[in-house]
Amino acid sequence: MTMNMVDEARLMQPAVLAFMGDAVFDLFIRERLIRRKPATSHKLHIYSTDYVKAASQAKISKMLMDHFTQDEAYIFRRGRNTKSTTIPKHAEVQDYKYATAFEAVLGFLYLTGQQERLNSLMEQAALIIEKPEMETEHEKE
Repeated sequence: MTMNMVDEARLMQPAVLAFMGDAVFDLFIRERLIRRKPATSHKLHIYSTDYVKAASQAKISKMLMDHFTQDEAYIFRRGRNTKSTTIPKHAEVQDYKYATAFEAVLGFLYLTGQQERLNSLMEQAALIIEKPEMETEHEKE
């Protein structure tokens, strides 16, 4: 009996799923910024860190986790509970665990071909980070 991709992905190490999810989210954010904010590559890099840093991804996770499917919640818990070999010096341990969990979910969705759901979660994630920025712009008007 052969395993399907969902079963295979459920058995992958959370860090491997997060490795994929990190790349997928980074590419999504880079493309989003290029399309929406004309800027130099240096400025785009600075803008992108607002989305991809651990604290931002922890905030995203906490706002989206109640909306995860059963599979996504399972992957999220595994990602959050995985042992981290290194933690970036500018990240809190708790934030890093939530960021890893979020990235694991994105990696799972990507590897299992759930493109529509993946895009939906990444769009919601981007809006969570952009919301304070949008509110500030409306206050200026």
